[in-house]
Amino acid sequence: MAMSKQSVYEPLTESGAVALAVRLGLFPEGTPLTCREIGDGNLNLVFHVVDQRTGKGIIIKQALPYAKVVGESWPLTLKRAVIESNALRTFASYVPEYVPNVYYSDELLAITVMEDLSHLQIARKGLIEGKTYPLLSEHIGEFIAKTLFYTSDFGMNQQQKKQLAQQFVNPELCKITEDLVFTDPFFDHETNNFEAELRHDVEALWNDEALHLEVAKLKRKFLTEGDALIHGDLHTGSIFASDTETKVIDPEFAFYGPFGFDIGQFFANLLLNALSRPEQEQEPLLQHVEKTWDVFTTVFSDLWEQHNVEPYAKTKGWLQELLHVIFIDAVGFAGCEVIRRTIGLAHVADLDGIADKQTRIEAKRRALQLGRALILQRHSLRRVQDIRLLFTQTLATTY
Repeated sequence: MAMSKQSVYEPLTESGAVALAVRLGLFPEGTPLTCREIGDGNLNLVFHVVDQRTGKGIIIKQALPYAKVVGESWPLTLKRAVIESNALRTFASYVPEYVPNVYYSDELLAITVMEDLSHLQIARKGLIEGKTYPLLSEHIGEFIAKTLFYTSDFGMNQQQKKQLAQQFVNPELCKITEDLVFTDPFFDHETNNFEAELRHDVEALWNDEALHLEVAKLKRKFLTEGDALIHGDLHTGSIFASDTETKVIDPEFAFYGPFGFDIGQFFANLLLNALSRPEQEQEPLLQHVEKTWDVFTTVFSDLWEQHNVEPYAKTKGWLQELLHVIFIDAVGFAGCEVIRRTIGLAHVADLDGIADKQTRIEAKRRALQLGRALILQRHSLRRVQDIRLLFTQTLATTY
């Protein structure tokens, strides 16, 4: 369905979501419908509308004009709903198998109606439960490679790319990332949130000039490099999965950003889950990190050879140099994400859910150490397996 404009914004209720589904004709007239507000975290209302007879459902997502995690004192643009629906449609033109179908969107009401994915599980939840999702890294590696390549200057005409980039100017949500990922965790800022037992470790990060210099460089990349359309928030909570299927959701942070950012975000959240597990159960997560990169480089390289529109594509060494830079950046971005998810405003349940306090504190200390190492040592890494070595060195540290 095409985008529609209504006259007045107001937050949906469960009954309002049902009325909208009926008005849009998404269910036959007279269908007995149920609706449940299921939420999605920090920024939106999400409703699950289901036909009681058949079990067929839809998802209605509505952006709120503020951040739920803070309240009305943190206003947010409703434009992010348009960005999300446009990003899903753009991604669907390249990897339809990895995103939900969008049925309808309304710019003024900040609503997106999309495919029900309730037969799948949020990947973070499943990973915390000990599941491994054997195809997760293969699917995400392909998703990232295709969406990055085809929306870059290598995969489309440069003028078309510039026109597409205009649809994804996203200053308000980029500001959230600029602050919460690249700035606040590295200073004594009121948004930070961590246990008292970590204060010594955190203050060491706040006073680490070498670390600050490298984070400043990474932040500048995020601020200035518009390589391709990136998801912008590609963590395991933004992915539905099963043993055979993977769907990427919630690209409301999408904008034209650096190639390595989505990869780094995904790496970081796999590593955070690995840190939350007993040592003997960490191997599948480390394999996912390596497989993601291997699939990404294979698919991206194939697309480079077959569909590159850049005249310099055949220049010897150009692809290899680009992939090396993407890898270094991804490792650095991963380090920033690991640190911010440990001591910043928005944590991950992987670590926060560890029941034993001493074990939880130790895991978080290791996360801070790993994040720092990823940032500071990223230029010395030559292959994805080197991430495993840094992770292993972190585990060997005693407190």
